[in-house]
Amino acid sequence: MQTKDFYFDLPEELIAQEPSAVRGRDRLLQLDRNTGAWADHEFADLVSLIDPGTLMVFNDSRVRKARIYATADSSGNRTEFLLISRIHSLPGADSPAIPSAPCVWKAMVRNAKRHKSGRTYTFADGTRAEIIADSQGLLDGTEFRYLQFDRLVDDVWLDAQGHLPLPPYIRRDDSAADQDRYQTVYARTVGSVAAPTAGLHFTPEILASLDERGIERRSVTLHVGLGTFLPVRSERLEDHTMHSESFSVSRETARAVTQAKREGRPVLAVGTTSIRTLESAWNREERVLEPGERDTSIFIYPGYEFGVVDQVFTNFHTPESTLLMLVSAFAGKERIFAAYRHAVESRYRFFSYGDSMYIR
Repeated sequence: MQTKDFYFDLPEELIAQEPSAVRGRDRLLQLDRNTGAWADHEFADLVSLIDPGTLMVFNDSRVRKARIYATADSSGNRTEFLLISRIHSLPGADSPAIPSAPCVWKAMVRNAKRHKSGRTYTFADGTRAEIIADSQGLLDGTEFRYLQFDRLVDDVWLDAQGHLPLPPYIRRDDSAADQDRYQTVYARTVGSVAAPTAGLHFTPEILASLDERGIERRSVTLHVGLGTFLPVRSERLEDHTMHSESFSVSRETARAVTQAKREGRPVLAVGTTSIRTLESAWNREERVLEPGERDTSIFIYPGYEFGVVDQVFTNFHTPESTLLMLVSAFAGKERIFAAYRHAVESRYRFFSYGDSMYIR
């Protein structure tokens, strides 16, 4: 299967640059994965569309203010970094642990070839950082560098100095409004570099209505990583390697999902990150969801057989993206593309701040 098979023409004006004026005041396209039939709704209709007894699984990861800006000491140019993960020891068996100050982060930087080992940077509060050597060459040819700071850089510092990492298709700087709207109302565990955007539609009132209707809710945590930002570069899907992301499943959620499957009740995953977590943690032989913390690089595309997820709530995804491939695996590529053509013709808003889709 070719990456180009997942291209579709999307008018740029349909890419949502701002959230809706009020959280939850979005449109909803319902798709029947068996027949391909669709129906137009408002997001508020979702509560009545979900059958009582359904188990909904949300991703409670919170977005880290991981985008930071510095001045390059050598040129005076403004430089943008996206902090991906804290590095406690550099790769290599003999590498010593890195103390908390200075500390090292793996960071994405534009035009990475220009940012060589030894280059230094100064941040607005006087914090300094330096690109340090990647002795094993693990980052060669990538957008990433190891960035060593002269102080502890943690979420306290990032909350004061960092910016929310809005996706590149939102062509503006983050604003004060994004501090609220680019987080889900149930976000709890900090660690993502992008929001699990399907959840952005939900309000406390909608969640309460789900509870009143007898719809069970549970959470998992998957920290959204680089796959959100990086395109599929291989021509064949089979040649693409997903970046690893960390996730955790509580014993409570594992028991609830396992019980729902045994009782024949549908499991509805809110967002592609919840799908990837559930499918990664599902033990197909014993038919149980396994609790615990681990990493996943699962790549779901047409031909994949779902083990646990029965229904999906999601946003509309970018052409040729792994997320579009995932929902195509779930509902069938022809049905997804037909629904997307209808969404384009009906002027639905796409991507992170866009409208929503319920596939059942």
